[in-house]
Amino acid sequence: MAATLPMLAGALALGMPAAHAADSPGRDAIAGTKPLWATAKADKGAASNGAQVSARVYLAGRDASGLAAYAKAVSDPDSASYGKYLTAAQTQSRFGATKAQVTAVRSWLTSAGLKVTGVSRHYVSVSGDVAAAEKAFGTQLHNYAKGSKTYRAPAATASAPDSLNGAVLTVTGLDNAPHKARHADTLPEPSAVFKNAGPFSSYYGSKTASTLPSAYGKKIPYAVAGYTGKQLRAAYGAGSHTGQGVRVAITDAYASPTIAYDAATYAKKHGDAAWRTGQLRQSLPGTYTRTEECDAAGWYGEETLDVEAVHAVAPAANVTYVGAASCYDDDLLDSLSKVVDNHLADIVSNSWGDIEANQTPDLAAAYDQVFQFGAVEGIGFYFSSGDNGDEVANTGTKQVDTPANSAWVTAVGGTSLAVGKGDSYLWETGWGTQKASLSADGKSWTAFPGAFTSGAGGGTSATVAQPFYQKGVVPNALAKARSAAGNRVVPDIAAIADPNTGFKVGQTQTFPDGSQQYSEYRIGGTSLAAPVIAAVQALAQQARGGKALGFANPAIYAKYGTKAYHDVTDHPTGSGLAVARVDFANGYDAADGLLTSVRSLGKDSSLSAVKGYDDVTGVGSPAKGYVDSYRRHRAAERPAG
Repeated sequence: MAATLPMLAGALALGMPAAHAADSPGRDAIAGTKPLWATAKADKGAASNGAQVSARVYLAGRDASGLAAYAKAVSDPDSASYGKYLTAAQTQSRFGATKAQVTAVRSWLTSAGLKVTGVSRHYVSVSGDVAAAEKAFGTQLHNYAKGSKTYRAPAATASAPDSLNGAVLTVTGLDNAPHKARHADTLPEPSAVFKNAGPFSSYYGSKTASTLPSAYGKKIPYAVAGYTGKQLRAAYGAGSHTGQGVRVAITDAYASPTIAYDAATYAKKHGDAAWRTGQLRQSLPGTYTRTEECDAAGWYGEETLDVEAVHAVAPAANVTYVGAASCYDDDLLDSLSKVVDNHLADIVSNSWGDIEANQTPDLAAAYDQVFQFGAVEGIGFYFSSGDNGDEVANTGTKQVDTPANSAWVTAVGGTSLAVGKGDSYLWETGWGTQKASLSADGKSWTAFPGAFTSGAGGGTSATVAQPFYQKGVVPNALAKARSAAGNRVVPDIAAIADPNTGFKVGQTQTFPDGSQQYSEYRIGGTSLAAPVIAAVQALAQQARGGKALGFANPAIYAKYGTKAYHDVTDHPTGSGLAVARVDFANGYDAADGLLTSVRSLGKDSSLSAVKGYDDVTGVGSPAKGYVDSYRRHRAAERPAG
């Protein structure tokens, strides 16, 4: 079990260069480069001098503190600089690393015996043996026990020559523990077909499970077959807006080979607008790595869900899928940087993450820098908050997910959504599920309401300081749960995520006879909530006349308590809520029998959706007034006369 990280108000919360006075004369410490698990007790001795190291030295740029300040100013509706975004070229010119800085960093690294393997706008990558790395970074590298495995890490905080004048933001790769993300839902692999069994409701409550036992004193409905775009657009107040003129980017790892066919087939089957030529684009790496370790096939369904959900809610928005070469942080950072450096979109949906305890301050600083560059350009990043509630059942430790914990992204939580007859919005609860199976005699639910299975991620970060936009909105009981100074609380906003009230997705899968066929199934997770919110933001940007929303959290919190949001609670009807669900035992047909269960809603681990801001749904979910509020803002921006 990894330890939680200390709160670093500089490198982590603001993305400032982590350079401070070091013990060694002529050296600046690079904060956050010695992981907390690299303890004296876990030390197994020096790493072999000949062992190989691959590292990235991230560049602080011309003005790291100025970057953070400008990113805040252009994102804050109360700032005179609000919305005064820079182009990618202007951003690089004003805040990026200079040629002289790059040359100096390269010279330092090569003089120590390391080989430069790549140079980007953001980092210099190097490789070499342990001896050279120790010389360059001023620390020994040791082997340490971490759980049941052994990894290499610095024995002391790494450092850089002070003659570089703070040109180094951070260094990643000095420890070789895995730094990778998981897609935030449980999707079936395309290599094996998955189907839902019926009966289904076509809308919430349309079909009652009259022959099954009652729950909470009443007969309950069957789970929906899977909502479609028409139902979600109605629930979240799309109105006549379609996302016309807006581009949404989606980042995941790898790329589905059937995405174009699947997306086109799905849109046609469900009445979504047909994809225009060039409306869906992909930006992919030349090669892929770690395909078995990362379960590359498992990411195909993630891309499919994200692309189809964005198009279902914002059918006219352009979509660019940016696939990473692997599920490791370095490759995902490259995908995010590609979006920013080339300004591929104003809105970026990201349905992946990891637990906060696995994030190290060096990586947090690298991520935050990309998010700040994006904010300066008017790009907003939306991250799923996770699917394991408070993570206790999953990891044994209460914690949030990352990068959703960053103060510079919009963390998207999850709800259970009830859309009624005529696409009417009925209610939402915070997404949190307990499951009980049908008894052998079919007359009761065994150990009702059952065990926690999944729920929206949320809670108080242990590492990130409270951002300005949460002050005065997030209750102190949450904000100060870990420190008197206050910390970042997740999420910021929420949308449909519960697989039991989920979205129907269409994907080419492999059937038992070996054939590849398009089929559909219901799915959920905050992996669904993130692209839905990204699509709603595309509608809002269109309503605003096409002007980018940028890093949206300050504006999202400024609307708190208004008709822009559904204030989601766990008990919207005043009593317990549940649905009946029937599943194929083998995942695709009835040959091996059926499994019947009751899924209770609004029971998210130790997290609760309550009136006002909460750590399951944030400020709530978008209501009819949300998209419309940006149209009013657009009118207010027009010059008089």
